[in-house]
Amino acid sequence: MIEAPLDLTPRSNADFWAGQLEAEVLPTGTLRRTGGGHITELPGFAEGAWWVQDVAATLPVRLLGDIAGKRVADLCAAPGGKTMQLCAAGAQVTAVDISGRRMERLGENLARAGLSAELVTADASKWTAAKMFDAILLDAPCTGTGTLRRHPDIAWLKDEEDVGRLTLTQDRLLLRAVDLLKPGGTLIYAVCSLQEDEGPARVHGLLARDRRLHRVSVLPAELPGLAEAITPNGDVRTFPSMWPERGGMDGFYIARLKL
Repeated sequence: MIEAPLDLTPRSNADFWAGQLEAEVLPTGTLRRTGGGHITELPGFAEGAWWVQDVAATLPVRLLGDIAGKRVADLCAAPGGKTMQLCAAGAQVTAVDISGRRMERLGENLARAGLSAELVTADASKWTAAKMFDAILLDAPCTGTGTLRRHPDIAWLKDEEDVGRLTLTQDRLLLRAVDLLKPGGTLIYAVCSLQEDEGPARVHGLLARDRRLHRVSVLPAELPGLAEAITPNGDVRTFPSMWPERGGMDGFYIARLKL
């Protein structure tokens, strides 16, 4: 088995850090490194110039557009790559996750990068906020079948019972996310799953339940080099088989909705 390449999201100066890290700059701005080495010993780690994040995992934040100065909630935020993206883009970020240990790690990563966010340890499906948000990113718990190239054991560890349990959780989180969103606000729903039930079916059900919401189709210009990932209805579906000459990517489903 060929080891998957290492993807890094630069805080800024992608070309400079590509040179320092002997990495390729992918069309979306991610740095892809094929060489080995300990992550903590790579140039830029100590000062938080970049963080580890698969290229597909960077796309949900990208689809929020210009979020500088906007109030954004990142639900189910840990391990925190998307939180760091949001902060680096200038958003006022509230990151929510149920795991205190993982949130502590997220806080350490933010500090290392010189970024800040409000960190809340809570069950996002029950959490309430004093003020509504301009945008909400929900990268929901899922079976993770889109990460098979990095975690091949998932094929043996997950079954239909897991999908059924997780879809209930995803629905609860989506309903809560809508409650936290300002009128006119944007909701990004994402899962690193290849299962239809965890992706399009959840969004279809939400749109059927709440007629205030509508889908905002993703345009090719928003995904440089990945137009093939845009589905006929305007969502995004990446597969591990995409960009084979570059080493592939994780499988993600992403939908953009507006209230």
